[in-house]
Amino acid sequence: MFVKRRKVANFNNNSFLGNSNYENGGDAGKIAAAAKTRCGKHKDCAGNVSPECLQVATNVTEQKHNVSREVRGQNLGLCRGFRGCTVWLTGLSGAGKTSIAFELEAYLVSKGIPAYGLDGDNIRTGLNKNLGFSQVDREENIRRVAEVAKLFADSGVVSICSFVSPFAEDREMARKIHKDADLKFFEIYIDTPLEVCETRDTKGLYKKARQGVIQGFTGVTQAYEAPDAPDLRVSTEGMTVRESTLKLIKLLESEAIIPKFLKEDEPLPELFVADSLKTALEAEAKTLPALALTEVELQWLQILAEGWAYPLKGFMREQEYLQALHFNCLLNEDETLRVNQSVPIVLSATEADKQRLEGVSALALQYGGRTVAVLRKPEFYYQRKEERCARQFGTSNRAHPYIKMIYESGDYLVGGEIEALERIQWNDGLDAYRLTPNELRQRFREIKADAVFAFQLRNPIHNGHALLMSDCRRQLLERGYKNPVLLLHPLGGWTKDDDVPLPVRMAQHQAVLDSGVLDRDHTVLAIFPSPMMYAGPTEVQWHAKARMNAGANHYIVGRDPAGMPHPDKDLYPDGNLYDGTHGARVLKMAPGLDSIEILPFRVAAYDKSCSQMAFFDPARKQDFDFISGTRMRTLARNGENPPNGFMEPKAWQILAEYYQSLQKSQ
Repeated sequence: MFVKRRKVANFNNNSFLGNSNYENGGDAGKIAAAAKTRCGKHKDCAGNVSPECLQVATNVTEQKHNVSREVRGQNLGLCRGFRGCTVWLTGLSGAGKTSIAFELEAYLVSKGIPAYGLDGDNIRTGLNKNLGFSQVDREENIRRVAEVAKLFADSGVVSICSFVSPFAEDREMARKIHKDADLKFFEIYIDTPLEVCETRDTKGLYKKARQGVIQGFTGVTQAYEAPDAPDLRVSTEGMTVRESTLKLIKLLESEAIIPKFLKEDEPLPELFVADSLKTALEAEAKTLPALALTEVELQWLQILAEGWAYPLKGFMREQEYLQALHFNCLLNEDETLRVNQSVPIVLSATEADKQRLEGVSALALQYGGRTVAVLRKPEFYYQRKEERCARQFGTSNRAHPYIKMIYESGDYLVGGEIEALERIQWNDGLDAYRLTPNELRQRFREIKADAVFAFQLRNPIHNGHALLMSDCRRQLLERGYKNPVLLLHPLGGWTKDDDVPLPVRMAQHQAVLDSGVLDRDHTVLAIFPSPMMYAGPTEVQWHAKARMNAGANHYIVGRDPAGMPHPDKDLYPDGNLYDGTHGARVLKMAPGLDSIEILPFRVAAYDKSCSQMAFFDPARKQDFDFISGTRMRTLARNGENPPNGFMEPKAWQILAEYYQSLQKSQ
């Protein structure tokens, strides 16, 4: 049943057809128009236009969602709590409603919040394809959409409606439908001037309306009743889609529809004491009992203080430890959101430490006899070492180097929030490369990066790595990014004894950059201060999450990331602790890595037919030589050169000198 028609101004002529997108084109056009206006309600209707005979929409096109069904299915339901509501975007054609709606939809789905965009054109190609643009049909169009949006909202989905919806009475009807169902409804006025909308006329509708081809077009020959008091007014003039969408996100956060997420332009919370409070904290620390840190624990303190493990505020308490150990995730403070945290970040204590310190309100954390941080309200809990190792590493074999450290650590763990006195400095000539997440984010803004793809490695770079990184940039450019930037991010914390030391790797990496093998203008070389745990697919999630906090939105993952040979080499056929493909596969499924896209690692090998590194082609496998790490080390120790094109010569020289120095010392 249709609502009563109201009187509205007709800006064109007396043949007003209820804002129908009606094309005039002489007799042939009239005949075609008659066929297009055939009524869908009456079997015998001859197509005469009347208040009861509708004009079928012809100027509509399907709008593709930014979120695929696969992405939606992978992410929905990660954020607890009922968030159902309707966000109603109204404004002129070309104002930016659909762009903002789909951007908001993509943002919410990436955060694990169910959301769906109901677009005007999409609705008219399906649910409302039997409605035209008469005033009666427009009212019915909005009524149906409001009812559908209500059902979506009632199911817990954030329903995002983008409709011109020019009449205030219709929008008020949509609001009432939600109010009667006790559901929140937000009217968003996309306030873009008519002249700006006309310049964005991608569908050519304004041009047709000005030419008189389309009658009753909103903003040209049909009035638009702007909202008097919308819940939010958004101007898109001179703003990007992302900037406009951010206003809607902040509204939904303020209305407690969605949790407050860290925005791209917001600094990552760090755990350093404010400059104004530093003197007082230093004085307090002198009065507190102390707990000594190992070098690896100092590296974890640096990770925490600089924000790599955000939202962690200190060494894990038992509740956080259990979440990380068993679920690879942490719940936020109101337990509505899960973030990835696949490895425990903990501080060990002995039985004697527990007896001495349990019950104190705070303690000083010291390294080398110097206080580096204060830990508040310490919580001591027993460390079941076998359980921790079995869950984190898939083995409790004490020949594993990091597991060995765990078994040698104290029998207790102590958690609590930290206040770091100052930035950790290692004074090894490499501190300039140790950029914090906030410094990296700022660097990416300064060079106007619209995509950041991170590549972690703990080994020297050969030309196969360079080929892979260059190819990733090419792929991102082809996808429409203007300035994708590589974050070349070698791991700089503790590594096992037979790995190449950090100073040698950094000199080798710098030589690769200096040679031009990698594009210096689109590469940021920095050190990731985390210790290496060799925990395979569990650890690689941590590596991706930390880079996500640093502003990366793409992550390159290779074969057997964070892997190593099994201490019992005869246990598995390949001799490795982890399956080489599992790291990449797990990353694509891991919860809480919502803001980073995993880029697959293409296998590169030395192509003998052209004397350079190339992507492996199984069809001519006889042409390829896979130069293993063992073979590379043997060549370096013996003072021999690898095949031309395998590695930049200056970079190889640095590596060879290191291995030859080892041989001489032995």
